[in-house]
Amino acid sequence: MDDAPQLKHKYGRIDKDYAMALATRAPEDDGPIYMVNLMKYHEVAQYTADASVDKPISGREADDRYNPASILAKIGAAIVFVGDVVGNHVGSEDWDRIAVVRYPSRKSFIDMQSRKDFSEKHVHKAAGMQRTIIVCCRPQDLSLDTRGRPQADDDRHIVMIVRRTSDRVAAFAAVPNAVNLTAEGTIIGDGRAWDTVQFLAVASASDAESLAKSVTATANGDAYVMTVRASMDAITQG
Repeated sequence: MDDAPQLKHKYGRIDKDYAMALATRAPEDDGPIYMVNLMKYHEVAQYTADASVDKPISGREADDRYNPASILAKIGAAIVFVGDVVGNHVGSEDWDRIAVVRYPSRKSFIDMQSRKDFSEKHVHKAAGMQRTIIVCCRPQDLSLDTRGRPQADDDRHIVMIVRRTSDRVAAFAAVPNAVNLTAEGTIIGDGRAWDTVQFLAVASASDAESLAKSVTATANGDAYVMTVRASMDAITQG
């Protein structure tokens, strides 16, 4: 860990204790892990002077340039969910895009940070991202680990709920038929540790609003509820 190159960024704080736990997990106890990314972009990407970018681009465009899909494939990881946030219903901040990546192991996520090809792409993420939260999760339904390439669907709307809660069982029960993920750590964020992530496909915007209202009793800062228009979804589609 100490010899790995330090990727420069200002988009969130790393939980160093949890990072060490990821890196030193015993192989027999390791396995697939889902990194749930909540992303907010700069209006204009903040490249450094030596980045050799020919013209100003948006933070979203910079993140598109970052897209590490080819590197993920090399290490056996896969993007299993991507979508644009079309409604921020509950939460103290708003978000632009959601992505979920399934890594074959916790250590593979840590090892990727020291790859030269990843470092070269990460310059674009550092420039485009205003802030991000990455919640590291395991699914309640273990069959999620074996699902293949997700279906593409630009019109599928998903309500996503991220909570801090001492009662995960009650949180899961409060949203019937959701796909539930249990968080084991928050590797990057603002210092808050998140406990659950849930995804539920909805038929309409009004259904999303109704679901959001059921979470508003949560204390401020303890939940995000958003509607996401999914372009790639292997979370709610088997």
